[in-house]
Amino acid sequence: MNYTNLQAVRADIQAGATNCQALVRQYLDRIEATKALNIYIEVFEEEALEQARQLDQKYQQNPESIGRLFGMVLSLKDVLCYKDHEVTAGSRILQGFKSLFSATAVQRLLEEDAIIIGRVNCDQFAMGSDNGNSYYGQTWNAADPERVPGGSSGGCAASVQAHTCLASIGSDTGGSVRQPAAFCGLVGMKPTYGRISRYGLLAYASSFDQIGTISHSVADAALLLEVMAGPDEFDATASHRPVDTYSPLPTLDRKVRIAYFEAALQHEQIDESIRELSMDFIEKLRSDGHSVEAVPFDLLDYIIPAYYVLTTAEASSNLSRYDGIRFGYRQREAADLSETYKKSRTEGFSPEVKRRIMLGTFVLSAGYYDAYYTKAQKVRRLIHQRTNEIFEEYDFILMPATPGVAWKGGDKSNDPVEMYLADIFTVQANMAGIPAVCIPLGEGTANMPVGIQIMGQAFKEQEMLCFARHYGPDQGQSA
Repeated sequence: MNYTNLQAVRADIQAGATNCQALVRQYLDRIEATKALNIYIEVFEEEALEQARQLDQKYQQNPESIGRLFGMVLSLKDVLCYKDHEVTAGSRILQGFKSLFSATAVQRLLEEDAIIIGRVNCDQFAMGSDNGNSYYGQTWNAADPERVPGGSSGGCAASVQAHTCLASIGSDTGGSVRQPAAFCGLVGMKPTYGRISRYGLLAYASSFDQIGTISHSVADAALLLEVMAGPDEFDATASHRPVDTYSPLPTLDRKVRIAYFEAALQHEQIDESIRELSMDFIEKLRSDGHSVEAVPFDLLDYIIPAYYVLTTAEASSNLSRYDGIRFGYRQREAADLSETYKKSRTEGFSPEVKRRIMLGTFVLSAGYYDAYYTKAQKVRRLIHQRTNEIFEEYDFILMPATPGVAWKGGDKSNDPVEMYLADIFTVQANMAGIPAVCIPLGEGTANMPVGIQIMGQAFKEQEMLCFARHYGPDQGQSA
């Protein structure tokens, strides 16, 4: 049976129809059957089975002692530290590196009896939109193995889509859980910046990065958020605001006000099928009594340029630690220290990572800092300000998750700008630091999945997820 929510898993375990060991074996069989999709970098087979055996024993001895995630089998994006396991960010530069600790989010998942079945492929250092920028090769979309699953958390999305796990933990810097969720017909959720500790998440752009989830179910996304959220002494950017009870989510019991951008739905990049599905969804919301109005937003075309100036600047700093000396890959034939640095980084990083490091270094350099970095920061402030102004009148902002459906492998590889524009609708939430969730909307061009994105006010994930659950794949299920 292909489970799509933890509630169904728990019901079958309670009825004696399955147990954790049987679940893990089922998922391991699916991993083997879908090897051609190149989803997993490493499978923790023996470890997951042993963990499942211990959890089954714990349940038999005292069913009341189990954690909130008992029965939840997860995959981890290869940017999250898991003690005594390799973590490489999909890059050669960290080849063979084993983490000495677990990320705070990962530790909290384990403490609630989640089972981690393996680490999955991703674009190197979370830099990419199709999972083609990985040292381990391209991951493919289970709906059409000639098409990409999105990125950078493409392996996360494909692992859930192919039923090799129940949910996956990824990271979202500019849409990296929501865009692949849309491409794979899943729920992708990015919380407010600071809601989940980033301790143990390999950094791309520290003021944008946030751990997120990909699942079949909004209810599962809410539960995972509840487990991972909260302050952390190891991360000064983690918020100390109280964590809401996200699970079980309350029923949507009121009519809401929703804004959308006409500029987005009429954008030259948008696929006609996505425009039509989005407009149909808007009409559905109106027929249900919600207020849905177009609002002006003249900053849409400035989002991507500002985002790539700021994130590459942060990346040039964050990635300077990978020097071939302290850990990971080292070029052994270098003649001296300087050559070791140059050759190790040249051979260890992909062309796309090197492109972003060089761009970031350029925009921070003397003579160009004010022209690019300072202006991009001003644009970010304006985007944040305008977004908050909209939330003074509306509960949510509605936006297509992507301008197009998943493309065929290699279609955008030779045009970085076209690849960057694939994130045009998801980057706003990261620029403003607000939560956003993508839910499936149907099928578009080439019968490929399409998603719609709901953005909420900072730290109001409960309201956002409650609305998403009402219109997402959970509708009709009990809380």
